[in-house]
Amino acid sequence: MARGWESKSVEAQQDEAGREKAARRAPVSPGALARGTQREVLLLAKERTTRDLVKATAPAQQTMLTRALEDLDRTISELG
Repeated sequence: MARGWESKSVEAQQDEAGREKAARRAPVSPGALARGTQREVLLLAKERTTRDLVKATAPAQQTMLTRALEDLDRTISELG
């Protein structure tokens, strides 16, 4: 039984440390959170488009994917 109590004490200490760490973080504004999420989505789209471009064999498809990559890069750079 002592072992069970000890592990619960350790778990409580870890939970408390996690709450303290979260409280010290700077609050994130909803706008910053939205921009971060949008940036992550764009980076994932860029990664997929790059993979598709490597596999593309038709010149028209390569052109379309190249333009899509340019547009994604521009949008990502505008987000900062």
